[in-house]
Amino acid sequence: MTTLYRLLTEDDSSAFCHKVSAALAKGWELYGDPTYAFDSARGVMRCGQAVIKQVEGPYTPEMKLGDH
Repeated sequence: MTTLYRLLTEDDSSAFCHKVSAALAKGWELYGDPTYAFDSARGVMRCGQAVIKQVEGPYTPEMKLGDH
């Protein structure tokens, strides 16, 4: 088994919640607390949430993590 890691990011909007919900529906699990930061160049808050997933086989950099 291999543990995959992704950091999901988006502006602080419903799009972020949908992105995280879609990952959870695909079997990803929350990893740690969400993060928030102010993007001063754009004047918006940004959100981040790490997620992990156990998959069969070895990790390779060519993997499309969003496809898992």
